[in-house]
Amino acid sequence: MRPIDNTPRISIVGRRRIVSILAASMILGSLAISGCAQTSHEDRPFFRNEYGLDTHGRKTWFDHLVEVDPGRLDIHVAADYDQAAPQKIAILPFADHGSANYVVDKLPLTFRDSQKRADWAWTDANRMRRAVSGYMASREFQEANLIQIDEVLAEHGINTEQKLKGVTPETLGKWLGVDAVVYGEITHYEAYYAFLVSAWQVGANVKIVSTHNGEELFTANGSRFSVDLRPAFDPMDIAINSGLSLLELRDVTLARAEEEDAREIVLRIPRSEKLRSELVEKAHDHQVGLELEASAGGI
Repeated sequence: MRPIDNTPRISIVGRRRIVSILAASMILGSLAISGCAQTSHEDRPFFRNEYGLDTHGRKTWFDHLVEVDPGRLDIHVAADYDQAAPQKIAILPFADHGSANYVVDKLPLTFRDSQKRADWAWTDANRMRRAVSGYMASREFQEANLIQIDEVLAEHGINTEQKLKGVTPETLGKWLGVDAVVYGEITHYEAYYAFLVSAWQVGANVKIVSTHNGEELFTANGSRFSVDLRPAFDPMDIAINSGLSLLELRDVTLARAEEEDAREIVLRIPRSEKLRSELVEKAHDHQVGLELEASAGGI
């Protein structure tokens, strides 16, 4: 005979009640914790010291080593940059000195006609131009709108690199109402693939020229690589990693290389306390003007 089991049994209804109670307790507990987190945060002030303004996002030698990036930038800054730093700038259309074809390992995989090459050259150059514009907009400069810049140049018949070079910076400054113009050109816009390694290379030359005297205030020449390296020794792993490495030659990876090149260039432009002080003073004067208008209106 089997021994009699006197252990109390929990009915199905009872089990459901226990599960419901536990679930409700967990929900209430999480709500209580989140509520405490929301009400106990510090009311931290704005306009404090910011760390890493000139280094955050800039590659070190260790980053170059880890990411297998042999790219470099050659920089030149005018000796009087701090005093001559331009407040209003215009980023001119960039030129593309590449083939305007899709190139892998120096071999073109597309054979576009002249019209399509012109469109792709404009596309590649404008992508880099917008990336540079985005990073410079976060600095102490006041940028002219890219669409308006293009319209002004088009109205004067400036629609090629050679025509743009034929106009002096002083003239461009009068047309665009700026203190300096930014020239740019794409030197490399290529992909590389060797089974276990793939890379995008984006190279650009950028220079800032004063529209008051034609002085080159800042120049940057160089390139950046976005490299994907997948070592493997087993035949199956080699086949898999080769496919994964090939997938890195996507448009989004190219965009990251463009952004990185632009960020590294703009990070090397010295920060001007003179420009910052002028912007602060202009904002203060504007507020004083508004207060005077309000006072005059209340009389």
